[in-house]
Amino acid sequence: MKNFMNIGLKASAVLFSSAILVACSNEQDPGLEYAPDMYHSVALDPYSQVKENKFNPGGMNMRQPAPGTVARGKEGYNLYLSENTAEAAGVELLNPLERTEKNLAEGKILYTRFCSPCHGEQGDGQGLVGQKFKGVPSYTAGRVAELPGGHIFHVITNGRGRMMPHASQVDPTERWKIVMYVQQLQKGETGTTVEAAGTETAGDSTAAPTETPTPNN
Repeated sequence: MKNFMNIGLKASAVLFSSAILVACSNEQDPGLEYAPDMYHSVALDPYSQVKENKFNPGGMNMRQPAPGTVARGKEGYNLYLSENTAEAAGVELLNPLERTEKNLAEGKILYTRFCSPCHGEQGDGQGLVGQKFKGVPSYTAGRVAELPGGHIFHVITNGRGRMMPHASQVDPTERWKIVMYVQQLQKGETGTTVEAAGTETAGDSTAAPTETPTPNN
């Protein structure tokens, strides 16, 4: 009986060793890879260029975007204007945001942060910078009081005259909120209360368009 157990143990050890050898060996044919470049692709960092890139024109990792490309988070509104001017934007662009107390309140905060140093808290052009350099118009006087929202949005984005562009400071959604509050200042109001439903509509007191503004026909 003892001899039989010893033989069994030795046989088990041999089989176990063989199984390990078989498992660790790579004698099986893995076959062929279909489109191996998809498995072993070369990672290209667009912001790091060490060697010349032999796959892209000009040898650069970063390539010029295709014409008409709109970056994620950007609206690319100027692609839809008949011409890239504030006057055209005033006619063809509508505020896509709903006129709510929340949007107005956020617009007021953004206006106070980025615009009031020149334009003043009341929109009268008497901010600390405006008093120093003079010539900042009041939102409630003359032509400026009648500027439509699209015009204001274009000027915030691209600047005009002595006003520099603010596109790098405020994203498109924030700009539209500022526009909404500036239109409040055009009426001589600094509050953020919205009248009862049915008396006002989004943005420029016209129907709000889809997410990406398109020109009116």
